[in-house]
Amino acid sequence: MKNINFKISLPSFFILLLFSSCVKDTKIESNISNNEWDKTPYIIQYPTFLSDSSNQVISPIDNPLTNAGVELGRKLFYEPMLSANNTQSCATCHIQAYAFSDTAQFSTGIYGDKGTRNAPPIYNLAYQESKPADTIHRFFWDGTSINLERQSIVPIQSKIEMAAELKLVVNKLQSHPVYPSLFKKAFGTDSIHTYLIQKALAQFERSVISFNSKFDEFLSTRNFNVFTDAEKRGYVLFYSENKPSELIKGGDCFHCHGQEKSFFGTDFQFHNNGLQKQPTDSGLFRITNNYNDIGKFKTPSLRNLAFTAPYMHNGSKKTLKEVIDFYDSGATLSPWVDPNISKHFPLGLQLTEEQKQDLISFILTMSDSSFVKKTAYSKPN
Repeated sequence: MKNINFKISLPSFFILLLFSSCVKDTKIESNISNNEWDKTPYIIQYPTFLSDSSNQVISPIDNPLTNAGVELGRKLFYEPMLSANNTQSCATCHIQAYAFSDTAQFSTGIYGDKGTRNAPPIYNLAYQESKPADTIHRFFWDGTSINLERQSIVPIQSKIEMAAELKLVVNKLQSHPVYPSLFKKAFGTDSIHTYLIQKALAQFERSVISFNSKFDEFLSTRNFNVFTDAEKRGYVLFYSENKPSELIKGGDCFHCHGQEKSFFGTDFQFHNNGLQKQPTDSGLFRITNNYNDIGKFKTPSLRNLAFTAPYMHNGSKKTLKEVIDFYDSGATLSPWVDPNISKHFPLGLQLTEEQKQDLISFILTMSDSSFVKKTAYSKPN
């Protein structure tokens, strides 16, 4: 899930999106076999604190979650035929044991090329479509794709990743002894098209959620005693404003990673966090050409950080201690740095070593050990 250079004007983008949607519907409706099309809805089990419909996965009208669609998407996610030489799948760089991230700073493509950004984890991605105020820039570190359908084929076509031609991928799947029947079950047609591959992969990615951590136990019960003393202190630091003039050493984490009643560990927005004074990677600016977006990247969720090292968009921090030390240092100053970061320059947060460890202890309560083992997300037999 890294990026290739792709730009299109917004008017053209939406015209293309409308046109392609019309074509899709016509193709599907012309080849429906109702007795083989399994439209059984895929039911996601939510924790109690997500019982409100506004906090549940919202699927596009033309691509609702179904059991058959999600299962097909899962199979395709682990399918090496999606790469040019049949050696890599989506799961090669998005490994379940690491919350669908990669332990390498930069993943290696099928021809030995390395990317320039750390492979982000895959979970709770569906909320990126419904929660942010920015409805255009959503997926990848720099917001390249508007939805999961469009996101799904970018790595497949990327020359430094899977390097495949979509027409050839379709031909390989069409000639396979199993895939045509799986597409017929999921979408009512055994004629495989790129947009159906996109829909299936997007369905699987929308089904991948992670809400079974100690933090989630707290969200369900609001019982502060589920935390250890260190985790309690870290909780207070995390949600406290840092005000040196008042001798308050808060962590100021909540500005970007969620207010106290937030469930997701991210604000779903883009920020320049002061990682580099002169960004070598322009981030969101590459997509928008807006000067103010230089060095902005999507705020990653703090969930499952026990499994997703290294950290930052460029994988430059190997440990959570390094991440905390970076923010404590005051980061770097440039015209593009987020005000909630720059306000601490040059002295930083001035946290003690114990406070840093307390913050780490609390952040790790957001890690869901059952998620990285869940069979529903694993490679199918």
